[in-house]
Amino acid sequence: MDDYPKTDWCSSAHLAAEVEALRDKLIEVAGLSELFKVLSDETRTRIVYLLAQGELCTCDLAEILEMSLPAISHHLRLLRMARLVRHRREGKNVYYALDDAHVLHIIREAQAHFREER
Repeated sequence: MDDYPKTDWCSSAHLAAEVEALRDKLIEVAGLSELFKVLSDETRTRIVYLLAQGELCTCDLAEILEMSLPAISHHLRLLRMARLVRHRREGKNVYYALDDAHVLHIIREAQAHFREER
């Protein structure tokens, strides 16, 4: 950014200290784009929404979404890697749930935003 003369592309002059302070704040959003990339897939968003309703096993998710077990497992693996869901084994079945209340909050906020009238 320092390569560009600020007066050529911006008419508002901010103090260098303000600019640096804002630049330092960017660390607060580091990694968020990865979370949104995971949720940008419609199937994964649907899985998270279903798990917001309660714990489900892999085979239930496959049946509800009319998808194969390997396809569901692939999406669940990505959701686990993003720490959006957790799992537990019970015999041959694997049950999934949202990892914590933060994930539910993200879903509820996104729903509220989507429902807002423009």
